[in-house]
Parts: sequence; C-alpha cells; structure tokens
Amino acid sequence: MKEPEVNIALAKKLGLTEEEYQKIQGFLGRMPTYTELGIYAVMWSEHCSYKNSIALLKTLPREGSALVAKAGEENAGAVVLDEERVIVFKIESHNHPSAVEPYQGAATGVGGILRDVFTMGARPIAALNSLRFGNLGDPRVRYLLDGVVRGISDYGNSFGVPTVAGEVYFEDCYTGNPLVNAMAVGLAKRGRLVRAIATGVGNPVFIVGSSTGRDGIHGASFASKEITDESEEDRPSVQIGDPFTEKLLLEASLEIIKKDLIVGMQDMGAAGLTCSTSEMAAKGKAGIEIDLDKVPLREKGMTPYEIMLSESQERMLVIGKKGREVEIREVFEKWDLNCVQIGEVTDTGRVVVKFLGRVAADIPAESLVLGGGAPVYNPPRKKPTYLENGVKSVKTPDPPKDLGKVLLDLLASPNIASKRWVFQQYDSTVRTNTVFGPGYDAALLRIRGSKKGIAVKTDCNARYCYLDPRRGAAIAVCEAARNVVAVGAKPMAITNCLNFGNPGDPEVYWTFAEAIAGMGEACRALETPVTGGNVSFYNEDPTRMVYPTPVIGMLGILDDIDKATSSHFQTEGNWVYLVGETKPETGGSEYMKVLTGQVAGVVPTLDLKTEKKIQAFVLNQISAGIMESCHDVSDGGLGVALAEMCIGNQERKFGFALEAKPTLRPDLFLFSESQSRFVVEIKPQLTYKLEEAVKKENIPLLKLGTVGGTEFMFSPHFHLSIEEFSNAYFNSIETKIG
Repeated sequence: MKEPEVNIALAKKLGLTEEEYQKIQGFLGRMPTYTELGIYAVMWSEHCSYKNSIALLKTLPREGSALVAKAGEENAGAVVLDEERVIVFKIESHNHPSAVEPYQGAATGVGGILRDVFTMGARPIAALNSLRFGNLGDPRVRYLLDGVVRGISDYGNSFGVPTVAGEVYFEDCYTGNPLVNAMAVGLAKRGRLVRAIATGVGNPVFIVGSSTGRDGIHGASFASKEITDESEEDRPSVQIGDPFTEKLLLEASLEIIKKDLIVGMQDMGAAGLTCSTSEMAAKGKAGIEIDLDKVPLREKGMTPYEIMLSESQERMLVIGKKGREVEIREVFEKWDLNCVQIGEVTDTGRVVVKFLGRVAADIPAESLVLGGGAPVYNPPRKKPTYLENGVKSVKTPDPPKDLGKVLLDLLASPNIASKRWVFQQYDSTVRTNTVFGPGYDAALLRIRGSKKGIAVKTDCNARYCYLDPRRGAAIAVCEAARNVVAVGAKPMAITNCLNFGNPGDPEVYWTFAEAIAGMGEACRALETPVTGGNVSFYNEDPTRMVYPTPVIGMLGILDDIDKATSSHFQTEGNWVYLVGETKPETGGSEYMKVLTGQVAGVVPTLDLKTEKKIQAFVLNQISAGIMESCHDVSDGGLGVALAEMCIGNQERKFGFALEAKPTLRPDLFLFSESQSRFVVEIKPQLTYKLEEAVKKENIPLLKLGTVGGTEFMFSPHFHLSIEEFSNAYFNSIETKIG
C-alpha cells in the first residue's frame, strides 16, 4: 500500500501544528517518513504529552515520606504499606471511547488501568470507578449507562478483581460526552517494583501478550479532540478487550518479575508500541531497535504505521536480561501467550524501527517524550463569562411547606439515590478481602497476614467546580479524605483524573488552572501528596462542554482492621451527634437543584485548618473505640446523611428521632451542604468521653437524637416511615431506567 505524501496538510490532519511540524524536521534534520510523522503526532498529542497541562501539574505537591514512586515517574503511584509491602494505585479516563462504543470503551478502560498496576509488579486487589452521564430521561443516556456498566462489570468480574467503590452522577452537561474514569489498586513486595525503563546494551526487547491488530489506531489522538456528530466514524479508534487473556498476562508478568528475569516492563496503552519503546528508551537514556516483521499480527497487510500506532489490548513491552531469553519464553509459553523478541536495547538514544528490511523510523527517543522534546504550552486564561454574569448571585430558596416531601425528593434524586442497580452488577467480594464494599463511605480491604486495611474512594462534586473551580477542587480532595476517615483510615495520598473541555478555550483553561490550585492547597493542608493520574481534555459535544470534573482517588491506611467503623446505624438507643458547624449554605447543592432546577449560588465555604482538625479528631475517636458508626455529611446535607444511616444496613434498618432545636431555618439545617461535618453514633455510656474531647479541642458538637423506632421523624415537620424513604432511595434509579 502506497503511503500518503508527507506535508504540512497531512501533519495538520494528524493533529500537529505548523510549528510542531517544523520542530520535528529540526529534530530529524530531514523530512519525516509517514511512520515517523504518525509517531510524533501520537506522542505529541495531548493524551500522551500533556503539553497543555504539565506546567501546571508540576505545581502539585508530589513529595511525601510514604511515597515510593513519585507522580509521573512510573506507570502508577506507590505508597508504603508496611516493611514488606507497598500499595500501587492509579486512576485514568476512557471517556471518548465510551461515548462512541460504551461497552468496549469502559471494558478496555478497566483493562488498561489494571495493566498499569500489575506491570509494576503489583497484584491488583481492587477496582473503582467514577462515572458521569446525562439525564436518565434520555434513551441514549440510558444506552450509554447500560453499556458502560456492563463493560466494567464483565471485564472486572471475568478478570477476578473486586469492584469495591465508585460514584455515579447525572447532569445534562454529560449527555453527549460521558465520563468514565477507572481506578485500580494493587499490592507489591517492597524492593520488587518494576520500572518502565530500558537499560543494558544488548538486552532483549520482547512483545508479549495478545497479537497486534488494527483496533485502537489513533486512540490517543481520538482522545485529544472533541466529540462531534461524526465521532461514530472513530469506532476503529476504540480498542477491544479480552479479560481472560489479561488474567493470563497478569500471572505471566508477575512470574517473570518474581524470577528476576527482566530489567523493565511497560503496558502498551495509549500509542501502543510507539509509546512503550520511546518512553522506556528515554527514561533509560538508551536506544531501542525493533523489527516489526517479528511482531505477531492478527490482521494481514498491516503497515509499519499501523503496527506502531495500534492500541490492541493485553500487550506489554518487556526488557529482558541478556542470557535469560529462554526462561522468559518458557514462562509465557506456559501461560499460552505470545512472547517474541522483536529487538534489543542499544546505546544510540534512538528508536529505530525496521520493516521488510528497511528503516521505517529512526527518531531520537528524547525528542518524543514528556520532559524531553515534546512541546509544553501555557494557553491563555480568562475567567468564564457565566461566572462574571452572576451565576453565584442567586438567593436562597424560600422555605418549602413540606420538608418531608423535599427529603423524599432528594433521596429519589439520581445523584443521591442508591446506585444499587449499578454496583450489584459488579463482583465486589471476589478474593474475599472486602470488608466494606459499595454503599459505604469508602471501600475497605483487609490485608491478609496483618491487622492493616486499605480504604479507597473516588469523589468529586462537579457542580461546585463549575461554580468555583478552585474551591470545588479543594472540596473534592477533602470530601474524598472524609470518606476514608469515616471508616477509620488515615488519608495518605491521592491519584486524580482531571476531566475538562478544550484547553484552547481560555475560559476552560482558567477553570483548569484554578482547579489545580485548589487541589494543591487541599493536598498540602491534608498532607496527601499527588502520586499521579490522568488529564482528559476535549470533553464536550457539539452543544456543550462538561463541568470541570477533577475526580480524586483517595487512598487511606487503617492500622487495625478491627477498629473499622460502619457508615450505618448499629444499635437502638445509641445517641447521635453532629460534629462540625452547619451554616446556611445552599449554593450548588442538591437542594437548590431539586427545588429550583438551577445549579447556582455560592459554593460552601471551606477552612482547610478546620477540615484537618475535625478529620484528625474523628480519627482519634474512632481509634479510641468511641464511635459505633460514622458518616460524612455531603450531597443533600444532614437530612440525607441521617436517612442513609437509617437504611444503609440491609440486614436491619433503624428509625431515628431528630430532636435537635436548630438556630437555622429548618430546611437549611436539614439540607445545607456545609463542609467539614460528620454524623457519629455513640453508646450512651460513652457520650461523656466525646463531649469532653470536643471541649478540649474546641470543636462544634450538636446532639441530634437517638437511634430507634420505625420512622425518621423531625417534629413537627415530618414523620416518614422506613418503608417510605427506603423506597424513594433504593428504587428511584431502577424505576427511571425501566
């Protein structure tokens, strides 16, 4: 097949600018070949190079005593668990593929993030996700939701990793461009982490796993442009996953690591063979020479351009140790996987690609990668017009006459209602380490052979980020930390998935910069450094862009699993308290949206010193055995938090009498979304200890009432039967989906 003529028109078609095209010629000292142009185009795409975000990402806190791998250094972040083990974790997006082909888009998102974890030598122990869709009344939204959830469940369940936590939100802005963010957590032995690096002249280079096909070509480029009416034509850019092959690849990869047969290994994710060869060579300050005639193909007539850019799934690039080639092959043969030596490490600093006896590409590795020759931009910023035009200057709604009906409406709102229809499709208990799964504030996993546990959660209220991206991003960090604290774990570090619109739009880039600033402030205050993550730009359809959505994946460690705290009421007669202060704050709240249909107002205030102080206080009380249950107050406010605690335990549901006399308007007391608050359940004989502790720490505390009965009541405002508000909470989404 004749290759297209290389010129500026082709370069622009591949997503390169005229300046970038000239820069490529400067690196090569000549005109690029068609394959070389494709390699540069994909490596300098936003998805691979982070060219519009890296300057700001470097401002985030990336240091910490518990960190083993810093942000951007490896495929995933790593945090010390104990003297023997480390926790490896990361979150990434698969938004654009899921918008076009929801089942495979979501499935391969799960597969990719699992490989990022086990390519470092960690066995995956948990998967999480963060999902955003449009209004459930739209048939296509229901189609996308169904496909994404099935894709996640089929891949994770077949692979054998529990999907233990996540979040699902519904807003009109995600109608044509859903967000599908997948997170994975794994355990590895200290001292046995594998780097994505190529070193040692003469060391063999293997491609292992599945054969290479045409699926996924230009996937990284596809993820670096907006969703349009023509995006259906990009279906070939969506990869196809095979979880059973991935499971075999996991076992083979861990075996060659255990046997100390390799120098480095990298997943072939975005940009496939192109990305893995260039990044590993650049990191090792080495070169790699490969022969594409040796790559196992599943389609005939593939060109070097197609082979290098293919994003076929379940493949790794392995740098073996010279002299151990036979042992490496034996491992992969045992697991019935391809293992073919396609080249070797050189000292040239170049990626050399041969095909049919000729050189198809010869490129300085450093010129391709982030931190090397890849361009870095600082796009212009402008405060969005909608913020200048008074979206914040919205008055608080008038008091509703029927607070009970408002509470039922909130509990039935898709953003608050139980996501049971979603998470019951996931296997959350495979491997039998799940202590708390979906439905709790955070997932909690036991670590076999120790008393320790790992708590994990994804979180982001994108409405807050839309109204105030700096404060909204800080709240996302704090809310994720609160969820981890509520089960008794200490927040340790985060990974993030930053979902935004087109960075070339100054208003979008302003929100991105503000969100980065807010995230950094919160992470510094809570001492939870950023271990890495993903930036996903161009999230918009022809009529709208998504809200700024910086999703936080929070990791916490619990030293004694026996002290884990449930999110649901435990015993009739126990006293219930609110820790923290409630203010009349309804901006961006679910209450505001349900009552007025608006996403507007001033976002709740956030004092980071107070936040850290209250989190530390609650953790100390849990550790001291004072609290029977603990639940953070977030979407829907105190009323929703109390209702969730009444009915969250499926084995036994409780009533509750809210007896506190608020100084605020009753509706604001119930539905304000003020930050830095927890609802806690205490045995009557231990309440004096809690009351003494808050006096000592000068922390706001309000006794709310006692657990018990068959109703949730707040006299004289409402008396709701358990059956009544359970039905609103548990059946709403299933009813809307039909």
